Formats: sequence, structure tokens, C-alpha cells
Amino acid sequence: MTDTTQLPETDPAALNPQSAEMAVAGQWKLFWLKFVKHRIAVLSLFVVLFLYLVAALADFIAPYDPNQTNSRYTYAPPQALGLFIDGSFSPHVTGLDMELNTESMRREFFPNPDAPVKVGFFVPSEPYALLGFIPMQHKLIGTIDARPTDSMYLFGADRLGRDIFSRVVHGARVSLSIGLVGVFLSLILGVTIGGISGFFGGVVDTVIQRIIEFLRSIPTIPLWMGLAAAIPLSWPPIQTYFVITLIVSLIGWTSLAREVRGRFLSLRNEDFVIAARLDGMSEIGIIFHHLVPSFMSHIIATLTLAIPTMILAETALSFLGIGLQPPIVSWGVLLQEAQNIRAVSQAPWLLFTPAAAIVISVLSLNFLGDGLRDAADPYEAH
Repeated sequence: MTDTTQLPETDPAALNPQSAEMAVAGQWKLFWLKFVKHRIAVLSLFVVLFLYLVAALADFIAPYDPNQTNSRYTYAPPQALGLFIDGSFSPHVTGLDMELNTESMRREFFPNPDAPVKVGFFVPSEPYALLGFIPMQHKLIGTIDARPTDSMYLFGADRLGRDIFSRVVHGARVSLSIGLVGVFLSLILGVTIGGISGFFGGVVDTVIQRIIEFLRSIPTIPLWMGLAAAIPLSWPPIQTYFVITLIVSLIGWTSLAREVRGRFLSLRNEDFVIAARLDGMSEIGIIFHHLVPSFMSHIIATLTLAIPTMILAETALSFLGIGLQPPIVSWGVLLQEAQNIRAVSQAPWLLFTPAAAIVISVLSLNFLGDGLRDAADPYEAH
């Protein structure tokens, strides 16, 4: 007799708990579950968070004031940081011996392992305000019982004997914050103008798109150069900082506006939009309460990819000498000071150190943006 017993059907979701979780997940949970599968993006997220933490705690991490000079150690090379001496824990940096070359009339430095400079963590310092309001009197790292001839230049020193490590750390605050502020302005302009263009269509859409096409047809670098050159030299540094931020945001919003317009054109006749309109909700309310939240994850991914562009724009302007100027410290300003061929040949760390910081931050933000974009793509395979 043939056994006609039916075997129970196997639920595919039961065999793959992760698929079951994604099947019932909401928009943001689904976004997160897809993002964590992108390992490089997750690693880049930690790198980006670390960079912004360093920027926020720059006053605590940097051992010296970024504008503090020392004429004895002009173009001093980087000093290696060690933790042990003869098997015992003793943080230190390798000492430096300085000699004057009578032929080239330049100072020459030689490492002296026999004269280490003691280094400590959480060392006392001059009073300062961490984050602008927390009173502090300690630094993360600094010299202990230092003699007048002792030094601690982890990344070397520049032509005025200023600590490059402290200047790179403080420069992160300006360069990374310009990216955030610029992207915030681009978000407001892009979502508002692009949303109005795509939602209302018609003559409004035509006028806005022609304006966007005109702005995008202007060469970016010459436009930035012209606007930055118009900034009066008498303006205070903080005012110049905000104007430069505004300048690098002038073009960044156009691409986001185009993307938002396309999304609005495809969503404006959906059932939930019609229902909201029949319920008496205003057009602006429909835009910001229904349409924008429906693809907010995609906007976040787009803005993350826009931050490196803002950072590179500030760096390019400052490198060309028409952006931020000393005493403001940014990565672009540090690169500008490395333009001198003599300085680079004598102290290559002037170029490599800020350039490495820019490369690490830009690559990390790009990888993070790629991961967010893939996670926000509804057609991306699970």
C-alpha cells in the first residue's frame, strides 16, 4: 500500500531566522539590518565616529596650543613614542640633538635614544574649556619634568616650531565641521526646493530646473575662487569660516534637489498622498510629513556622500590661498603652508600628515556613504 502521508511544508523563513526578521522589519530596522552586512561601511562608521570624537575633544587631545611657536625646533622631525625602557613601563619620546649646519645655515636634528623625554598621560596643563564650557586643567598626553631643551613632536614641527600633531587635531575640528554645516545647508535647500519642484510640477518645476541647470553649468572651482576672493581681508576669522561654509554649499544642494524632485514625481500620485490631501492636509504638510520621511534613509546616504565633497572644497580653497587663512587652523591651511618646495624637501611631514588625515576621512566617509546607499536601495538584494 502506498503511503500517501503528506510531509509538512517547510517554511523558508523558519530555516533562515534572519530572513524572517527582515520580512517583518520596519523601514528603519530593515535599513539597519542591510547596513550591518556591509563590513567596510561598518568599519568606516567607527573611523568617522573616531575622527569626529577627536575633533570634538581637540583641546584635550592636542598637547600644545596649535599656534604655540618654538624657534629652537623649526622643522624638527617626528619623535617616536615608546612605552617601555629596559623592560619597564615608562612612556617617552626619543630625544633630539640639534646642530647648526654652517654650510647650509640650517638646523639639523639627530635622534638621541640615550636622552629620552618622559611622557605622561592626563598631565596637568593650563586651564581651558573643553567643548567650550567644561573647565579642564589636564591634557591627554604631555611631557613630565621637561627641561627647557626637551620637546615632544609626534608628527614633527613646522617652520615656526609649531607642533604638527596639535595643528592636525585642531584642524580636524574646522575641516570636518565645514562638511557637516555645508551638508546641513544643502539638506535644507535641496529638500525644500527639490520637493517644491517635484510636487507642484508645471511652471514651478520648469523655472526651478532651469535655475539648477544654470548653477550646474558654472565651473565649480572658478565660481568658488571668485566668491572666496570677494571676502574682505578685514573680516574676523570666525566670520570668514561661516562664509566659506556658505560658499561650498551653494552648488552642493543642486544634485540633492534633482534626486528629491525625481522621488516626488514618482510619489505625488500615490494613494497615501491622495488620502492625505482628501483629509485636508496642506501641500507643505504632505511634503514634510509624508513624502520626505518615506525616503529619508536615501537622503541620509546621499548627504553622507556629500560631506567628502565639502571637505575637499574647503581644502582646495585654502590650499589655493583664497579660503580660510591663519590663525584659523584647518587641513587646507596646513597644506597651504607645505606649498614651499624647500619646506617639503626639508620637512616632508608638513605635506604627508594633513594629506593623510584628508585621505582617511574622505575614504571613510565615501565607504560609509556607499554602505548607507546600498542599505537604502529598496531593490538591493537582501
